Amino acid sequence: MAIYISNNMRIFSLCFFAFACFCNAKNKPKNGGGFKGIFIFGSSVVDNGNNNNVFGTLAKANYLPYGIDFRINGATKTTGRFSNGKNFADFIGDYLKLPLIPCFADTQTQRDAILNGVNFGSGGSGILDESGLVAGRVISLNEQITNFEAVTLPKLEIQLGCQRTEILPDYLFLLGAGNNDYLLNYFLLGQLTQTPQAFAAKLISAYSAQLKRLYNLGARNFLLLSVYPLGCSPVVSKGQGCLPGPNAVITIFYDQLISMVNQVKPQLPGSNFIVINSVKIITDIINNANSTGFSNVSGPCCEVSLNGLSCKENGNVCDDRSSYVYFDGQHNTESLSAVIANKAYTSRYQSEAYPINLHELAQTHL
Repeated sequence: MAIYISNNMRIFSLCFFAFACFCNAKNKPKNGGGFKGIFIFGSSVVDNGNNNNVFGTLAKANYLPYGIDFRINGATKTTGRFSNGKNFADFIGDYLKLPLIPCFADTQTQRDAILNGVNFGSGGSGILDESGLVAGRVISLNEQITNFEAVTLPKLEIQLGCQRTEILPDYLFLLGAGNNDYLLNYFLLGQLTQTPQAFAAKLISAYSAQLKRLYNLGARNFLLLSVYPLGCSPVVSKGQGCLPGPNAVITIFYDQLISMVNQVKPQLPGSNFIVINSVKIITDIINNANSTGFSNVSGPCCEVSLNGLSCKENGNVCDDRSSYVYFDGQHNTESLSAVIANKAYTSRYQSEAYPINLHELAQTHL
């Protein structure tokens, strides 16, 4: 009996070892960029088409001039990105040597198409479920995480033949959320009932729970794009330059985000967080326009609709889009997104990328 148990235990151990080796070999990143792929969550700053077929939403960008500079196989392609071309998440994918990440809503996002990651972002959405309701039906950050957990993650486990805890440490989790919690929530009504500090604390509490939820699913590497300086955007500033009041409110959120990351990281073994200070990066560009190559830092490149936010369908558009900071009333041009992504990947300043940059984190996964 003792020999029988020993042999079976040996066989079991060999089988388990062989499966683990197969899983790790199949899951190991091979693109040289450090991560096997990216899972992307957030608002219109990262949305690449998930809102296209959402019924009842005003937050759509699946028409010209959006995508006027976005090329697929040499042809202009309007994909649903809220920009004239690539967005921040696209450029991060380029730095990590990944192909374009497909959107969750695309029916072709199946099987091998999910191996490099999936984009769940939804224009108009916020950290809080109620943020963005003025835009109609949007996919909140909570719902995006549910889509990842209930739909994509089980499929990924089947495709790779591994468990989520083995798979997800090889992926980057990019979150670009919070803009609409201010633009479409606090600045509209929230400031009537809450102080900036109280609202930021409410956001941070919800955001912390969402990050922990992803961690408990197996995520370990997080790139957090903080809220933009909305006081500089055309829809808020009305061409008057960066308004200090709104930007000061948003800076409170950034400060609390840094504090939250410092607090939760020791509680989440193996986790890595990078926070990108969008307020500093963008305001530095605006304040030093002559040396950064941007000649228009306050106005929209496209002809905006009556709401002041979005481009008018088939409306006029500026010729030199690379010299504009803003494409519409709120969203970046491709050129500005490229600069922010470059800072996220290469900046040596903790005031821009905290505590390290993405290149340094990616190097630990090669």
